Amino acid sequence: MIRIGVDFGGTKIEAAALDADGRFRARVRGPTPPAYEDRLEAVRTIVAEAERQAGASARRIGVGGPGSPSPVDGLMRNSNSTVLNGRPFPADLARALERPVRYANDADCLALSEATDGAAAGAGVVFAVIIGTGCGGGITVDGRLVEGRNRIAGEWGHTPLPWPRGRESPGLTCWCGRTNCLELWLSGTGFAREAGRSAEAAVAARDHAALDAYADRLARGLAVIVDILDPDVIVLGGGMSNIARLYEVLPAAVAPHVFSDVFDTPVRPAAHGDSSGVRGAAWLWPLE
Repeated sequence: MIRIGVDFGGTKIEAAALDADGRFRARVRGPTPPAYEDRLEAVRTIVAEAERQAGASARRIGVGGPGSPSPVDGLMRNSNSTVLNGRPFPADLARALERPVRYANDADCLALSEATDGAAAGAGVVFAVIIGTGCGGGITVDGRLVEGRNRIAGEWGHTPLPWPRGRESPGLTCWCGRTNCLELWLSGTGFAREAGRSAEAAVAARDHAALDAYADRLARGLAVIVDILDPDVIVLGGGMSNIARLYEVLPAAVAPHVFSDVFDTPVRPAAHGDSSGVRGAAWLWPLE
């Protein structure tokens, strides 16, 4: 009895088989090909290898990745891996895998994984953030994923940076066509642009000025979420979430922007790290 999850990324694809207790039975990774049809074949091949290694197969597959399918026609939209946009990607995956597929945004998968048995296990309302190549968010309530009527719940990365100051306004134009999206400031790419060097170099150099400016922008973005959702736990995932200094400075940075006399919401790194995406994808279906 296993679950199969697929983490479909812009540079790599990972498939994993999980047992009833959420332990890995198999993990297989491979590069993401540039062509659309080749991507479908890569998923099929990697899933088959994960099932071979696990010695079992699943009748249904969960897939997490960028963007989301439209509730109108099932075509992908909002993906920063733009080759997917306008395509019936979940349906094509189901055809390639010859079984039902559930597709969810990668930030939704992070939220589901961490709410199930990770940094937010047992919490009522969870907001999970991916701050890596891009910037996204996912929401769970009582351990259940919230996708919303239009299937865009948690699409926090393409809302504008709140309370912009100085040269933050009018801001930059995002790949999505909007102006001053949080993704432009909070992604690893955005941090590197502002630091004037790679994100890794800035962190290694302990560039506190760059990190504190980044934390201030992240805090302003999170404050809006707290005002609207008031989650019990905020979980950070993605490459930027590995910066320990963020957890030292964020609580005090968020508090002045929250419409409350108190801000004591815990902000935690994802317990499962970069495994949360594939684990959350596997949790999209009940155990078989």
